[in-house]
Amino acid sequence: MSEIKEHERINDILLGPLERPVLKWFAAHMPGWVNPDFLTMIGIIGTIMIFGGYWLSNTSSVFLWVASLGFVVNWFGDSLDGTLARFREIQRPKFGFFIDHVVDAYSQLFVFVGLGMSPYVRFEIASMTLVCYLLVSVLVYIQTSVKGVFQISYGKLGPTEVRVIAIGINTYIFFAGNSIFNLFNFSLSIFEIVCLIIAIALFSIFLSTSIKDGIELYKIDPPKQYN
Repeated sequence: MSEIKEHERINDILLGPLERPVLKWFAAHMPGWVNPDFLTMIGIIGTIMIFGGYWLSNTSSVFLWVASLGFVVNWFGDSLDGTLARFREIQRPKFGFFIDHVVDAYSQLFVFVGLGMSPYVRFEIASMTLVCYLLVSVLVYIQTSVKGVFQISYGKLGPTEVRVIAIGINTYIFFAGNSIFNLFNFSLSIFEIVCLIIAIALFSIFLSTSIKDGIELYKIDPPKQYN
């Protein structure tokens, strides 16, 4: 199996041409006392803000702005910690890979639980979306171990685009309210519809990619004949 330090990162996201120069600029101008671990903690703080913002939105939609700010803070810490490590050439391949994705798992849990505790998404829909998100995460980690490829984006979409979509929906709900639509005899809010679309897309990615990779790896590593 490939060593973690040798894996190929694929991050061909839609916002990449805008995001990458911004992250490089931040990395080049970051004070010396700011290290990747500090930025990881900033990302965790952003996750707590998202969770709290969605939870408290039961009392006022104003707290959706707290959740949106949390997405920005989370993006800053989560996206910049690895960029800063590579810029300063202070990578810790094994610890960095481990802590980054353990924190990601906790973040996904808190974001979707917080969303499910808000008045805008039913808990079961938020939970289903979380399961699909985690399925794709598991697939990515297996691919990294078996194929040496760390696939961050699929179809030009990655975590950054998901954050932007969430901020956009938060803003829409604050100004226009939580629109309800009747689809196939089900009443769904706009946030629930977006969650279902994301869940279906993620599960489709998991299913199609796992089948494709399974066939490919079967050809590379066929059954051994017993004599």
